[in-house]
Amino acid sequence: MNFLDTILDIIFPATCMACGKKAEDLCRECLLSSPLALRECADWIFPLFDYRHIPVKKSIRLLKYKGRKKLAKVFAEVLHDKIVEELSELSVMQNFREPILIPIPLSKKRHRERGYNQAELICKELIKLDSKPENNFILAKDVLIKTKETEHQANIKDRRDRLKNLFGSFAVKNEEIIKNRNVILIDDVITTGATLNEARKILKKSGAKKVIAFTVAH
Repeated sequence: MNFLDTILDIIFPATCMACGKKAEDLCRECLLSSPLALRECADWIFPLFDYRHIPVKKSIRLLKYKGRKKLAKVFAEVLHDKIVEELSELSVMQNFREPILIPIPLSKKRHRERGYNQAELICKELIKLDSKPENNFILAKDVLIKTKETEHQANIKDRRDRLKNLFGSFAVKNEEIIKNRNVILIDDVITTGATLNEARKILKKSGAKKVIAFTVAH
């Protein structure tokens, strides 16, 4: 946080949009009480909350488009609990150990316009929270890259057009980092799952062993 942000926080302290208390734009308690994501998705994708719930939707958009980066920590705290819960079973049943965290990347143009990748911010907060050696998260932010600018998936209604929009949009560099390794993809929102599917496909093709994904909302 820079000096200007500190001053603005003092003059205009953030309040939770759901309960009104001084906190972040959405406090951890209100996020935890949000409706769970119950819409169907692939069994390797683990979304937490229903994106149609207004506080969840607004807070994600604030992080994504308005620079409210502190929300990354709130989302990470809740995601971390879910990841650890799932890993306790996966590590035993499927030998899913020492996972590499990979944020869904932005195109160079979009990253330049926004100044940051919200999924990467969440990953960095997850790394800070991880203290158990059996998890041992490793952040690999320069492995999966977005090779071309694509239309926002939410703007495309037809499933075939969504798939066509994403085809060939991801690539992997430094393949040796993920060779025979388990990977956790992190993103803020899943809509149809086409983005995560395309990312998983290229990671597996490049040598990743098992790939799962966690998102804040669906």
